[in-house]
Parts: sequence; structure tokens; C-alpha cells
Amino acid sequence: MGTVICFGEVLWDILPTGQQPGGAPFNVAVHLHQLGQPVQLISRVGDDELGRELLAFIESKGLSTSYVQQGHTHLTGVVKANVDDAHEVVYKIVQPVAWDYIQYEPELADLVAGADVLVYGSLAARQEGSRETLYRLLEKARFRVFDVNLRPPYYTPETTLHLLSKANLVKLNHHELAEVMQWLGQEALQDRAEAMQWLAMHYQLQAVCVTCGAEGALLYTGGQHYQAPGLPITVRDTIGSGDAFLAALLKGWLAGDEPSAMLRFACAAGALVATHQGATPAIGEADVAALLAARPA
Repeated sequence: MGTVICFGEVLWDILPTGQQPGGAPFNVAVHLHQLGQPVQLISRVGDDELGRELLAFIESKGLSTSYVQQGHTHLTGVVKANVDDAHEVVYKIVQPVAWDYIQYEPELADLVAGADVLVYGSLAARQEGSRETLYRLLEKARFRVFDVNLRPPYYTPETTLHLLSKANLVKLNHHELAEVMQWLGQEALQDRAEAMQWLAMHYQLQAVCVTCGAEGALLYTGGQHYQAPGLPITVRDTIGSGDAFLAALLKGWLAGDEPSAMLRFACAAGALVATHQGATPAIGEADVAALLAARPA
């Protein structure tokens, strides 16, 4: 079974109810591990109390911290949530912080070169330090998965499109698809399936996956379109749902599963996380299978 490397931010979400560990690459790594997929996390925390607590939490989830660097010059990352308006939560992703300065090391290059997949997002490329490390590691990777994950104002079209050009598989939501197509002068392509096919051909992508919230998800691969509906559930919160979706999709991809089956499994994994509070509830393959069995197609 191949190894997946997740590169990028690990941080604390500071909420009125307390602090929760977060960061998309970390969440994806946790869900991959819980689904039985070997995974390593490349990130950086500060040499501070929050950093030590994060390292302990990562280990409590069964993940290795071997490639989570500790720095003395920048604090561990935090995201502050302003919930004064319950209908419009505003997030402030503090910068610069430790994960903005992931240092390139030969052992990271060896790790990525020996792995089956490198997963990366756009947020970790907001500052030059981690961005340059990521660019170098992308050249070592066998298969590159870009989890677009746009967080304004922490991205530029230029950097995002460069990261897209390096990918083999791209996952984005329907809002991000529309924004990317606008940058590329293709806003006239309103049909999502057409837009996905254009994107795949333009960047020679093996797969494009678009999540559509409660509507489910779309996948274009091998010249074919696939669609899976959303599952009717009672939502606790949607934090981490997209990360669980990606983890489940990658598990299916690496196992060589049939595309419609892997897409449906991924939708179920995302839905299951949304029935829990927090981004990384303890759910495994059997839990996802049970939800699918209870909601037959």
C-alpha cells in the first residue's frame, strides 16, 4: 500500500468554545490514517506551548511528527474566528507563523520521492518560505494532488495557477471552479462538467474533482464524467468535511477503485464528518460503509 505525504499548515482554530486543531493538510492526513492509508505530514510549529500541544495531538491521532519541524523564530499558527454575526463567521488566519517557514531539507525530498502521492494546497504557498519548499518538493513527487482550498486574501491567481499546472489530480469546490475559470478567461463555460473537461485538457490532468456541498460531487477522469449525490444527514458542522472527502477519494484512487464507487464513498466520508463536531472525529472505513449501506443509491 502506497504512502501519501500531506504538505502544509497545521494550526489551532481559536473558537468561542475553545481551541481545536486544524489545517487542511493535517485533517486530510488524519482521515487517511483512519482509513488505513499510510501517511506522513510535513509541516512546522513554533517552539512554544501551542506547538507542543499540537505535536501531542498529532501523535494522539496515530500520526508521526517526524517531519513536523519546530522553529524558534515564529509562533505556532492560529486562526481566530469572529462569530459576532452568527450568519457570517469571519476568520483571521494570523501571519506570519511557523508553517509559513517550512524549511527544505534533503530528507523531505527523499520522503516525497519515495511516496506515491504528494497532497498540497494553496494556503501554504502564501509566504515565500514554505512556497519555495513546496515548489522544490513538487519536482520530486510522482503523483501530485492539488487541494485548491482558496482562503481570501491569502492567495494570488498567479501562484494558484502555477500550483495547478504541476498537479495530476485537482480537487476544488464549485465556487473555486468558477473563480479559476474566470482567471483563465473561460467564464462563459457555465456548465460544470464542460468546465472540468476544459481544465483537465488545458493542464493535462488525470482527474478533476468538484465538490458541490449538499448536492454531492463531480469527477472527470479517463475522458468520463461521474456524479454522486449528497447524502441526507443532520449537520453538526461542516469543518473538515472536504478534507475527509479528499482522503476517502485518494484511498479509492490508490486502490484502483471504479470512479463512481470511489466518488460515492468520498461523499459518504465527507457527510459522516459533518454529523460530528470538529474536523477530525474518529471515523473509519467501516463507519463510512455503514452510512452508505443505510443510504442505498
